[in-house]
Parts: sequence; structure tokens; C-alpha cells
Amino acid sequence: MTGHEQKKWKIKVFLGLALPAAGLIAVWSVLGLRFELMDVWLVVLTAATVLFSSFLRIQLPRTKIHLTISDATVFLLMLLYGGEVAVLVSALEAAVASLNFRRHGVPISTQTIAVNVAIATISVFATAIGVTAIFGRPEAAIGGASITMLSAILFAMATLQFVVHSALVSVVIAIKSEESIWRVWYDHCLNAMVIYVAGAIVAGSLLKAIKEIDAYLFIPVAGFFGLVYFTYVRYINDIRRTSAKAEEAERERAEQAERHVRELQEYVTKLERTSDELRTSREEFRHAAFHDDLTGLPNRNHFLAEIGTLLSRQSEGFAVLYLDLNNFKRLNESLGHSIGDELLVQVAERLRALAARTDLVGRFSGDEFAILVRANATLEMTLALANAIGHALSQPFSIGDRTVYAGGAIGIALNDTGYTAAGEILRDADIAMYYAKERRTDCEVFSPTMHARAMHLLELETDLRLAVEREEFDVYFQPIVDMDDATLHGFEALVRWNHPERGLVMPGEFIPLAETTGLVVPMTLQVLRKACSQIVAWQQVFDLAGTLTLSVNISVRHLALPTVVDEIAGVLRETGLPPSCLKLEITEGEVMEDAEAAIAVLNQIRALDVSISIDDFGTGYSSLSYLHRLPIDTLKIDRSFVSSMEEGSENGEIVRTVIALARALKLSVVAEGIESIHQFHQLRVLGCAFGQGYLFARPLSRDDASKLVCDPGRWQNILPANQHGTIGRNLELTYLRLPN
Repeated sequence: MTGHEQKKWKIKVFLGLALPAAGLIAVWSVLGLRFELMDVWLVVLTAATVLFSSFLRIQLPRTKIHLTISDATVFLLMLLYGGEVAVLVSALEAAVASLNFRRHGVPISTQTIAVNVAIATISVFATAIGVTAIFGRPEAAIGGASITMLSAILFAMATLQFVVHSALVSVVIAIKSEESIWRVWYDHCLNAMVIYVAGAIVAGSLLKAIKEIDAYLFIPVAGFFGLVYFTYVRYINDIRRTSAKAEEAERERAEQAERHVRELQEYVTKLERTSDELRTSREEFRHAAFHDDLTGLPNRNHFLAEIGTLLSRQSEGFAVLYLDLNNFKRLNESLGHSIGDELLVQVAERLRALAARTDLVGRFSGDEFAILVRANATLEMTLALANAIGHALSQPFSIGDRTVYAGGAIGIALNDTGYTAAGEILRDADIAMYYAKERRTDCEVFSPTMHARAMHLLELETDLRLAVEREEFDVYFQPIVDMDDATLHGFEALVRWNHPERGLVMPGEFIPLAETTGLVVPMTLQVLRKACSQIVAWQQVFDLAGTLTLSVNISVRHLALPTVVDEIAGVLRETGLPPSCLKLEITEGEVMEDAEAAIAVLNQIRALDVSISIDDFGTGYSSLSYLHRLPIDTLKIDRSFVSSMEEGSENGEIVRTVIALARALKLSVVAEGIESIHQFHQLRVLGCAFGQGYLFARPLSRDDASKLVCDPGRWQNILPANQHGTIGRNLELTYLRLPN
């Protein structure tokens, strides 16, 4: 909760307590009115209190304290008619006076008016209750009271009114100014004691005049006091006018002197102006060199300088948080750079609000931000700040008439490993941030293993770029078998990296890096070209033209390129492979990330007469509303379902459902990961058209795959002798061993 919100909450709590209390006191006052005591003087005193308190006021010299008629008349009403009347008249006077101030242009809110009325009601009620507890009801106590007793009553009234009223006012001011109640009372309320003492004295004087002299003498006495008041006011106004004239004359003399000084300074100013302009330009250049133009935040140069200063002072306990927004590039491309810029500005504002006063918030290139926690940055405190940032960024951003969601990944580096250069801790925070992005977590704290991993990935990326240039990728072929007659239907082309030093590198180690760096595009084209050339060679040697198919995986990142269709068509023309023999496999989860764009590109590829297959079906988040619109020919059941498929098991039902779905959509089905004869027969009975897996062969080199092409029916010995049923599962015969 912010400081402003806390103030509003405390004021609401005060009102929640004070207003009901004031309301109950008002009800008590109405019910306790003694109508037998009321007379015309009550009307006169009430009118004087309510109508003239805002006008009949005297300011004490050199203070902000004003003596008003209401201070005396409220006490007089309490002495003559009881506390109930005094409470009601005081509340009415506070409301009318506040509204009169507003009418004259004084900014006063309805809430403040309510506070004034409540304080007036409670303080007069407390005074009446206190006096009654000590002396009995005031109107009865003054009947035969001596001067001493009357003075004691007046002193008690003034003291109680001052204590209660000043305490309540101090509480309200303390809430608004965030100072202590005692300090507010001492600075602002202590001098107000004179108001209540003066009011009590005037009330006592008027009471004696009414009681002991003559009630009708009160009118000339009041007239006399009024004359004295207006005479005093006129005297004060004359003094003010005289003082104003003297001040005006003095001001004119001062202005003449200032004009002479200005004339003398003009010559100096002209000489200094050039120097100031040069200094301003230098400061502007310095600010531009160390701040971001869009958000006004410090940039990387400023950030590095601040970290360098901390390191030079050998400061301990500081940390760097490195932040990168999620999907910012996609937002820029889809909604435009103006929306993206406004999002960056709002993100900067939220980060400023969350950072402590001593923290430094900066923006680097693009959508990267950083926070330098300079004071006592423990791991727990830094993680708490990171969690707060993550929560703030997860809230929607309103940009014009759009609602945008951002989120981001945060990397943290603490100064606890002996950094010597500013760039090192910033680098490690950046590494931790990318590690969080890879793991799809909100925040990660840097560890030395991350640096080693980053160095490994850097070396791997360098080697991978060289591999693309040198075409070090080999194609391995895994057979796809027709489940009906157990004959060779085609191959899936799988990439292997023939590293000059490390030997054969499996795809799981370099494919994710290739996707991230974009190297997957030229690598896919190399694999596609080599695989197509090999299939054409086999078709020609073994007279298999148009019958041997080839499946090749293609990245969604590759599909997003506008040249992908022309590149595929170019490879087919170059190698001579019939388009109907090529099947491109796309991963289910990736294609669903932007299904509309994928559908448009796949339709163009399908127009080439190239088949499309959904790989790893069932493991992603496919949508049936898009599935029937995709121009696909085949669904590939993921190996995770096939490997654990048993009769009656959940995975078995999933496989059965996928095959039924494919049949309804007129799609063929390929089952991956077939490792046992039992799985083969189960899938065959379910109507699965094609299969691949270790039961038939592991991914093979070109030479080993050629042996399969020579003997396409070598797996027919696993077909059941009786085509009307299936063989029972025999664990001793489950895994097929084929001769070399």
C-alpha cells in the first residue's frame, strides 16, 4: 500500500469512528433537550453563533489564531441551557462556517467538513460531560454559584474543550502530514489554549451581565462590545493600509534599485550567456550519452559507471536484476512500434514505482531493463523485489483502447563472488535472465555453472556456424514400414552432426541452439537437399520411382520465412524428387502458436503436391477447430503413447482415439517408437497404417539404409499366420531380432 493510500485509509478509519460517535451524540442531545429553559435569548445566541462566527473574528498578532464570537457563545449556551443545546449549536456552527469558507473560494472538501462537524460535536459533548461530572449540570450549578465557583466552572470548560478539541485536530493533521501527534499538537495546537480561555472569560462576563444586572441590559452591552469590535477592526484596517502604503513605497524604491542593478547585470549576463549555453549543451550531451531517449532511464553506460563506482569503493551487498520482456518482438510486429514504445514507457514507470529510493533503474537496448540494488541487497530481499516486479508486469497495460500483457524473465547477480569489473556482474545477470527464459521461469539467480554453460553454448554456436558453412551434417534414415504387409514404405530423414573433434553429435544437443540462432534454416535446407538426392538415387538404382517416400522435419521458424515455399520447390527441382514423395513434418505445439499464419504457408506448400504431417501428435495443445483446417495428410502418434500402450490402458485409449480421429478426417497415421511385436500387432489391429521404431531399425547411415532398400520385405516374418486374429503377447518373442 502506498503512502497516499495509507493516508486515505487512516482518514476513513477516523471518520468511521468519529461520524457514528457524533451522530449518537446528536441523538443524545436532541433527546435530552430541556424545552422549559428555552426562550428568545436562545434564538438570539444561536443566530449570533451560527451566522456571525465567520465574520466576527479577531486575528491575534503574529499568529494564525482567530478569536471568534462562537468560542464565547457556545460556553454561554452550555451555562444557560445545558450541554445538549451547546452540542447541537456547535455542530451547526461548524457546518455553516465550513460551507461559508467554501463559498468564498477556500478549497475545503466535503470530507473535511464532516471532520470539522464531528470534532466540534465530540469536543463540546466531552466538555459538557466533564463539567457535569465535576460540578453537576452547568445550568443548575451557576444558579447560586460564587465568583470562585463560576471561575472554576469556566476554567474546567476551557481546559476540557481545549484538550479534547486539540487532541482530535492533532490526530487528523498527523495523519495528513505523517508527523507524530505530539509534534503536531505542540507546533499547531498549544497556542490555541488562549481561544478557549478568552471564550470562557467573555462567556462568564456575559453571564454575570445577564444574571446580576438585567437581561435587557445585555443588548446595549452586546452593542457596546460590537462597537468596540468594529472600532478595533477599523483601527487594524487603517494600520494595514498605512503599512501597505509604506510597503508600496519601499517596494518602489527597491524596484528602482533593482532596475539599476539589472542594467549593470545585463552586461555581465550577455558575457555569461555564451558560457551557460555551452554548459547546457555539454550537460545535454552528457545526459543523452547516459540516458535512454524514450523512457528517460539511465542507459547501459550509466549503469556500468555506477557499478564501477561501487566496485571501486569495495561496496558489498549490492545486486543487479536483468529483465527482458516476453514476446515484445511479436507485439511490435503485430501492433506497431508506437504501441511497443508506449509499453516500454509504462514498464519503466512500474519499475520506478517498485524500486527503492537508492536503487537505480535503467533501460538497455530494446526491451531489456536492469535494476541496481545499491543498499544491503540480500538474496531474500532481491528475490522479493524480483517477485514484486514479476507480479507488476503480469498485470495488464492499457495503451489507448488496447489492453496489452507483457511479463518477463529476470536474472539476478549478487556481488558475492569477488567481481572486479562492472561488465562481469552485468554479464552474469544477463546469463541468469536467458537461463530463466530457457527454463520458462520468472526468475533465476546466477551460479558459476550458468557461466560455464553459457561458455559451452557460445563455443557450440561458433562450431555450429562453421558446421553450416562446411556442411558437416550427415543424414540418417529411419525406415517407415507399411503395417499391413510389413514392407518398407519410406524413410524419415534425421540429422546428425559429424563434428571434426567430438565425432557424431546427437540432435538433442544442437537443435535447440540452432532454433534460437536461426541456423536451423540453412541446416534444414542442407538436410533436405541431401536426403532428397539420396531417395532419388535409391529410386533410380532399385527401380522404385514414385514408391519410396521421404519425411523431413521442418521448423516453424523456417515456415515463417517468406522464401520457404520457393526454397522447397528449388530443392525438388534441383534433386529431381517427385513432390508426391516428400512429406514435411511439423511439430503440433509449434504450429498452433500461430495457426492462421501456418495454415496460409502450408496451403502454399501443399499446392506443390508435397504432403504435410503433424509430428508428436497428442503432446502439444492442438485445437480441433484448427486441425480440420490444416492442409495435412498424416498424423504421427508420439512414441510416449506407443511405448506404454497396453490393452485397456489410458495411453492405449488415446492411440485408439487418434486413429479414429485420423480416419474421420481421412488422414493416414504413423506410429513412432514401436519396439515390440506386441505393440506392432496392437497398432495393426487398431488400423494404424504405418509405423517406425527400433523394432524395425534404429536411424541408419546411408550405407546401412541401402541394405533395407534391397530387402523391403524383411519384416514380413512378424505378420500373424492367421489374418483373422492377433498373436498373444509373449515376452520371450516380444523384441524382434533381424539378421544383418
